[in-house]
Amino acid sequence: MNSLRARSCSLFAACVLFLAVSACFSQNSGQFSINESPLAAPTGYVNDYAGVIDAAAKQQLETKIDDFKKSSNPQTELAVAIVRTTGDRDIFDYSLAVARGWKIGSDQADNPGALLFIAVDDRKYFTQVSRDLEDELPDALAGSLQRQYLVPQFRQGNYAKGISDTIDAYIRTIQERRGGVVSGSPTPSPTGSTIRRTTGGGGSSICCFLIIGFIILMIIVRGSGGGGRRGGWGGGGFGGGASALPWIIGSILSSGGGRSSGSSWGGGGSSWGGGGGFGGFGGGGDFGGGGAGGSW
Repeated sequence: MNSLRARSCSLFAACVLFLAVSACFSQNSGQFSINESPLAAPTGYVNDYAGVIDAAAKQQLETKIDDFKKSSNPQTELAVAIVRTTGDRDIFDYSLAVARGWKIGSDQADNPGALLFIAVDDRKYFTQVSRDLEDELPDALAGSLQRQYLVPQFRQGNYAKGISDTIDAYIRTIQERRGGVVSGSPTPSPTGSTIRRTTGGGGSSICCFLIIGFIILMIIVRGSGGGGRRGGWGGGGFGGGASALPWIIGSILSSGGGRSSGSSWGGGGSSWGGGGGFGGFGGGGDFGGGGAGGSW
């Protein structure tokens, strides 16, 4: 009886062990899906799992991408993911799974998005471009921009700069091809802005002088023909013409100067903004394999 019970326990233990091993193998064989991200849920637009960019550079990238998303039409989501290695998985498959799994892009009919994916130890990179962004960022152009901006910096170990310069190039390219204002365009040179200001100021000055001349003429005419009438301009506002003239000229010049200073090239609050917290990507994920990559 005891022997039968022992055999039953041994058989039961063997069955449990067999099922556990089978489940483990089954899980390992089916853990990768081209539609599910092998990485954890994103915590922002920039996800550095390799620890190669510092906090300040990461924040600048986050703000830059967030501002572009808010200003673009249709709304466009860019993302960056950095890992040490993709293991034995090809970087194209790996990055495509991340782009789809994270659902980069909006959940609208037009949902452009792109993922710049980097595997540091593998020395490989790939940018996945969604179907709705392929016109603005075709494969050949994406590859050219990466070779121009990303590769030289990566070869020197400047990962943050290489990524930032590449994202800048993507934003400029997308906006140029949409016919919008180029984001990150150079600030007007001092010479250019001086010419613009001088031209505008010249027109303002001429206008002021014409108004002053007209007022002086009116004062002279009224003064010569009005006899003992005082307080011209509708009676009793300014006293005599001679006493009113300095006040009128001063008022016009000061108001003209105020307009001039208000039209400067300013708007200091328009730097990369800094939007609210990251709430996840928009729910798109419509990536068909467009994009380009390489190694450094």
